[in-house]
Amino acid sequence: MGVCIAALTGTWLSGQQKALSEKVVRLHVIGASDALEDQLVKLRVRDAVLAAAEPWLEDVQGQEEVRLALGSHLEELARAGAEVALGQPVTAGLEEDAWFPTRQYTGFSLPAGRYSALRITVGEGEGRNWWCVVFPPLCMDSVSQQAAEAAGLTGEQVGLISGEEGYEVRFKALELWNELTEKLGKE
Repeated sequence: MGVCIAALTGTWLSGQQKALSEKVVRLHVIGASDALEDQLVKLRVRDAVLAAAEPWLEDVQGQEEVRLALGSHLEELARAGAEVALGQPVTAGLEEDAWFPTRQYTGFSLPAGRYSALRITVGEGEGRNWWCVVFPPLCMDSVSQQAAEAAGLTGEQVGLISGEEGYEVRFKALELWNELTEKLGKE
C-alpha cells in the first residue's frame, strides 16, 4: 500500500513539475572555474545577459515566444556577457530538456525536473553554476506575483514556486522520484 501511495504521489508531483516546466525558461550560468575571480565574473556575466535579454522579453507571452526571442538573440547575449568577462569567451545556447535539481531562491523555489534553459558558459565552463528563471523574470528584483501570472502561471503554480502552498517538502520526494525514473529509463 505504501509503495502504491508513493508511486501515485510521485506521478502527481511529476505532473505538477511538468506543467510548471512548460511555462518557464530557466537560466543556467556556468563559471569558468571555482576561483573567486571567475565566480565574480560569472555574476557580472549573469547581470549583463539578464539586462540584454530584458527588452526582448518585455512583450512575450508563453514559453514558445520566449524561446524564439532568446534563440534569435543568442549571439547578442553572448556578446553582452563577453563584454564583462575580462577577456574570457562566453557562449549562449538554448536547451530544451535540461535537468535541474530542486533549487531554493530568495522568496521561492523550483522543483527538480527537466526544463527549457538558456545556458550561458564562461570560458571552459568548469566552475560552479548559477541557476534561476529568465521567464517569467524571477531572477530580477522587480518580479511580482502579477508578473508570474501574466506569464501564464496559475495561482497554484505561483504558490508552488513561492512556497505558499506548502509544497517545498514534497520537492524532495519529486527529486527522488525523478532520479529513480531517470535511472530506470537509462538501464
